[in-house]
Amino acid sequence: MKQSSLLRKTILNRPRDGVAVLSAPQNLSVQSTNMKHVLTWSPVTVPEEIVHYSVEYQGEYESLYTSHIWIPSIWCSPTQRPECDITEDITATVSYSLRVRATLGSLTSTWSTLKHRFNQNSTILTPPGMEITMDGFHLLIKLEDLGPHFEFFVSYWRREPGAKEHIKVVRPGILPVYLETVEPGAAYCVKARTFVKAIGRHSAFSPTECVKVQGEALPLALALFAFVGFMLILVVALLSVWKMGRLLRHSCCPVVMLPDTLKITNSPQKLISCRKEEVEACVTSGLSSEELFKAWI
Repeated sequence: MKQSSLLRKTILNRPRDGVAVLSAPQNLSVQSTNMKHVLTWSPVTVPEEIVHYSVEYQGEYESLYTSHIWIPSIWCSPTQRPECDITEDITATVSYSLRVRATLGSLTSTWSTLKHRFNQNSTILTPPGMEITMDGFHLLIKLEDLGPHFEFFVSYWRREPGAKEHIKVVRPGILPVYLETVEPGAAYCVKARTFVKAIGRHSAFSPTECVKVQGEALPLALALFAFVGFMLILVVALLSVWKMGRLLRHSCCPVVMLPDTLKITNSPQKLISCRKEEVEACVTSGLSSEELFKAWI
């Protein structure tokens, strides 16, 4: 009796051979946000029974050249839920066909196919979630991690008239983000948006958030004192380097003292004069000897 009631609730039609057919899933659609794609459908309801579903897809190449080939979804063949995360199945920026069927025991429904082919270019990109904090005197930006496809364009500026707006590009995986050194007592504003290179699209900017740095700006006298202190430290450092150089020079190349016997006690000019007289005396002596020798011969 129960089996008869079950069949009446699940039959779409009775073919001539009398085989019961399970109702096919209806209202197929794809919800795609920030490159996450979920296929949904209306569930096939059978009281006190669990219906399973199978999901298959077909890329553009298969549709054109091998239309009979359908690829089972990675995570949804089978599944009990009336939805399927097909993000990892959609790997290219082309159009995909998707289909679903229901299974209950030996009963299997016909395939229900998505009415319009799906392309991930149609995904909805939302502004990223953002949180601004201070880390010392640096702005620290925590951005929502949306996956490896996403880059972030972070725009920040000092909140004052005529302030220049700066843009920092944040690559996937580089989170959180440290921005420039900030000044105490100043206020800074930040906004961000996402960019997906695979589809060449970006989101709108997030709402602007501003934060004021705690503390007060350094007064002029304190800044001048800091400058003078820096110059004094620089002078002391230079003198230390010079003194160290002299010590190293004397250590590596010490001055050698000559013995007293090798020291020159007379003036150089006097020594030269004495040497000249000795040479002349020797020459004179040499000439006299030569004359004597000739005379003897």
